[in-house]
Amino acid sequence: MITPKARGLHAFAALLLAASLAACSPEKSAPAGAGAPPPAEVGVVTVTPQVVGLAVELPGRLEATRVAQVRARVAGILQKRLFKEGSDVKAGQVLFQIDAAPYHAAYESAQAVLARAKANLVQSTAQVDRFKPLLQANAISRQDFDNAVAAQKLAEADVQAGKAAVETARINLGYATVTSPIAGRIGRSLVTEGALVGQGEATQLAVVQQIDPMYVNFTQSATDLLRLRRAVESGVFKRAGTDGASVRVALEDGSVYKLPGKLLFSDLSVDPTSGQIMLRAEIPNPQGLLLPGLYVRVRLEQAQAQAGIVVPQQAVQRGSTGDSVMVVGGDGKVTPRRVTIGRSVDGQWVVLDGLKAGETVMADGFQKLRGDAPVKPVPWKPAAESAPAGAASAAPAASAASGT
Repeated sequence: MITPKARGLHAFAALLLAASLAACSPEKSAPAGAGAPPPAEVGVVTVTPQVVGLAVELPGRLEATRVAQVRARVAGILQKRLFKEGSDVKAGQVLFQIDAAPYHAAYESAQAVLARAKANLVQSTAQVDRFKPLLQANAISRQDFDNAVAAQKLAEADVQAGKAAVETARINLGYATVTSPIAGRIGRSLVTEGALVGQGEATQLAVVQQIDPMYVNFTQSATDLLRLRRAVESGVFKRAGTDGASVRVALEDGSVYKLPGKLLFSDLSVDPTSGQIMLRAEIPNPQGLLLPGLYVRVRLEQAQAQAGIVVPQQAVQRGSTGDSVMVVGGDGKVTPRRVTIGRSVDGQWVVLDGLKAGETVMADGFQKLRGDAPVKPVPWKPAAESAPAGAASAAPAASAASGT
């Protein structure tokens, strides 16, 4: 006998079964194919050949084009300093004054000795002139005449020695006034007034450096330099510029110095310990911003690729087996492509081989790839360009979230 409680349970189960069958009926099911996702959007760039400067960044150090050590060339007490430390000086400008009294006295003494020698020359010359007719008349001996001629020659030699002594004294007197040998910027004074200088050695008083233009010395791998020269000779690259390679200098704070320089020369020998070759460039410095001894980064452009291909660095997948990029075909399929990478130029890799003009290279959206599924290519924009748009779209979303 079925109790009322059991009868109620059977009725409830029947209702649940009917609801389940109604939910699974064909009339209520979702349309076929509605769950397939659309193609993923990926950022791409189109390969376009262009003139690409092949630059390399190397560590370098600045050096003054001319350096002159100002030294005391005579001994004496330093009386005056006649320049402002750290200022620009001209060639021949008076910098120091050494006590010149002893040298002035020596100059006057040398002049007196020269005057005496000239007087003796006049007397001995007159003696010879008087002895000539007497010798012809046999009034004097030949020996007396020869002695008079010898005295005249000695007097002439004394005059020459006196002139040299006067010139030496004049030079020493001039050395008491110390001048700048070159035009440039002078540093601090290495001595003070009242110091004894030049006693036993040429005391260094100051240093003058010509800092416009400046030299920058740097090194480059001899292997890289030879490889680049062979590429230029074979016609793969073209030499940059007719008056030498272009040089830019990046300072320690990361800023790039606004005035370009030019490469002067490459050393003739390679350092056997490091395999590096020394190079020197000249940088204009009219405002004196660059200082000797400053470490910089030298960006040297030695050659140009006339039909170079560049891609963003993030588009290249680098590995131990080689470099590759993802090429998007006309059907939206993505295939890997092996490429040969050269130097980096302004945040982009120079592709030497593996890509052709007009091909589409994937630069963003690698995480969206799903096997062989096609993708939807859209123009890729660098992060600096896409950031403002993203920030603008984020603002309304934030307002909506806050309920405003």
